[in-house]
Formats: sequence, structure tokens, C-alpha cells
Amino acid sequence: MTDSEFAATEQVTAQELAEVIEEFERYRERLLNETIETAKRAKLMKSAVMAKLEPELAKIDATIKALQEQQADLSANQ
Repeated sequence: MTDSEFAATEQVTAQELAEVIEEFERYRERLLNETIETAKRAKLMKSAVMAKLEPELAKIDATIKALQEQQADLSANQ
């Protein structure tokens, strides 16, 4: 971690991280629901749609996990 990254991390509060995590969780849910609903209307197979959607969901999940770890570290250091 560079000094500038560390400084940026220091300025983030646990509350701000919680808000960002919540936004990502809502985005993930909305993306999943809207994609499945659109696929139903287009009469696409759910398995095919999920195969295309899984990589994006995995990225979102990884981001949420990283933010949660950052939040835990921040809380532990206070």
C-alpha cells in the first residue's frame, strides 16, 4: 500500500464504508432481479442468463467483501 492509498484509507469512516456496502448490496440485488425479469420477458433460459451474469455478480461480491474487510480493520483500529 502506498502512502497516498494509506492516507485515503485513513480518511474513510466506518459509517461511510457501511453506506457504500449497502449501496453495492442494493445494486447487486437490483441487477439480479432486473436481469432475471428481463430474461423472462424475452423468454430466455434462466441458466443461460445466470451464466452471463455470474462474473459480474462475482466482481460485486468481491468488492463487497473487500469493503467489509476494510470496515472490520477500521473498526479494530479505533
